[in-house]
Amino acid sequence: MHILFVHQNFPAQFGHIASFLVRTGRFKCTFVSRTAPGEVGGVRKIQYDVKGGATRTNHYFSRTFENTVWHSWGVYEACRAAKDLKPDLVVGHSGFGSTLYLNELWRKTPVVNYFEYYYHTRGSDLDFRREFPSRSVDLLRAKTRNAMILLDLQNCKAGYSPTQWQRSQFPPDYQTKIECIFDGIDTTLYQRRLGIERKVGDRVIPPDTRIVTYVSRGFESMRGFDIFMKVAKKIYTAYPKVVFVCVGSERTCYGNDLRFIKTKTFKEHVLAQDEYDLSKFIFTGLVSPRKLVDIMSMGDLHIYLTVPFVLSWSLVDALSCGCTVLASDTAPVREFITSGRNGFLEGFYDMDKLAERALLVLEAPEKYRELGVAGANLVRQRYDLRKTLPRLLRLFEQALEG
Repeated sequence: MHILFVHQNFPAQFGHIASFLVRTGRFKCTFVSRTAPGEVGGVRKIQYDVKGGATRTNHYFSRTFENTVWHSWGVYEACRAAKDLKPDLVVGHSGFGSTLYLNELWRKTPVVNYFEYYYHTRGSDLDFRREFPSRSVDLLRAKTRNAMILLDLQNCKAGYSPTQWQRSQFPPDYQTKIECIFDGIDTTLYQRRLGIERKVGDRVIPPDTRIVTYVSRGFESMRGFDIFMKVAKKIYTAYPKVVFVCVGSERTCYGNDLRFIKTKTFKEHVLAQDEYDLSKFIFTGLVSPRKLVDIMSMGDLHIYLTVPFVLSWSLVDALSCGCTVLASDTAPVREFITSGRNGFLEGFYDMDKLAERALLVLEAPEKYRELGVAGANLVRQRYDLRKTLPRLLRLFEQALEG
């Protein structure tokens, strides 16, 4: 079977799947993205170009749709130019470099779309952070941000979402077309490593110092970076022998917090709001997966915060690494953590409770190791690649069978 994966970036949600399928020897995989062409792990890469996009003359509400049309056209043109490209199945990420026009290129080739998020104006990311309220125009724009997603829902043969909560955000009429299949975790990589040197960069962490980890692609309000810092201060004030290892970059990937600050990054804004003892923090920047496993493995506690939005891979990575996880009691986190059984949940804004729970763990980390073990077992039972890929392949086969 020849599968064509479509995503603006590589490897994104599909790279590990494509590489695995190629290694089985039963699949040929091609990946269309904006990244440079070539071959990676037996996966052929084709690059598409975007030759236009929204400008200020476009209505604010329709700019997202204008941009996705240009991406969709770029994908179509790149695939049409590859004369030898004749896939049996197309798998794409809805909303990025859409697959919309490809069934005009290959009339009999079914499309399966990955549906990550459907925008709502209430009870979601847009109205959760009261300090950074959405403007009325942002709420109105959410309605039209779903336009290409709705076209993909209509156009595809089948779809899937990574969590039940994310699936539940889509219109009820289309939910029967969407299965819940998580992306999958490579548990041969994301597993707790023993005997790790307690060193991050040039800094050696003494044996009597507790380690708290925090991971986010961007230090931003959507992932509660400001809440984390306030909680961290409460923790180190009460328990001085602690260091916080923060993995991520100084950028805003989601949300509109930059509209409310005067600094260049949200991290700078947060640090300017209070006096923090920065000797308690190690900011690593982005790290390799192997280094991330090492950092998580040496940690005594992992803190994960999010508004109701797309679930971060980092939470499931942490669970897979056997971390004792303290997370915000928000959807879709509840699907993965049952408080007191395989981690702890506290209110996103309840900084006192978050700090209190963290201190209990840090005072006797070994007492809570069983929670980390339970978290790792959950990932291996439900979210391991070896569990999720067979389900995904069945979905692909069903789409081929019509």
